[in-house]
Amino acid sequence: MADKRNIDRHKKRLPVRFGSGAATKLAFTEDISEDGIFIRTALTWPPGTILQVEMTLPDDEYVFFEGMVCWAKKYPPQLINKVQKAGFGLRIVRFVAGKAAYANLVDEMHARYK
Repeated sequence: MADKRNIDRHKKRLPVRFGSGAATKLAFTEDISEDGIFIRTALTWPPGTILQVEMTLPDDEYVFFEGMVCWAKKYPPQLINKVQKAGFGLRIVRFVAGKAAYANLVDEMHARYK
């Protein structure tokens, strides 16, 4: 399947809490971009679902945002590390806190991998 996005994504493993209503589930990002993230997990929600997300950046800054599930691939927990894209892609809808810190991290990734 062709990738329809024209935004640069970068591999980045960051701890993330997420959930609908409250961010109570724990996982890690696999990649990030200026407008979204991919979360590797056995838990998925249907596309269109709005989730609350809390991320901890490498410098221990926190980022809070609402994201919309764009796509999801669900696999049994025992297969998560054996398949390439187990989890879901989120598009950032609205930052609650940490927008500048997140933008700085993405800018650093762009500069490092160009």
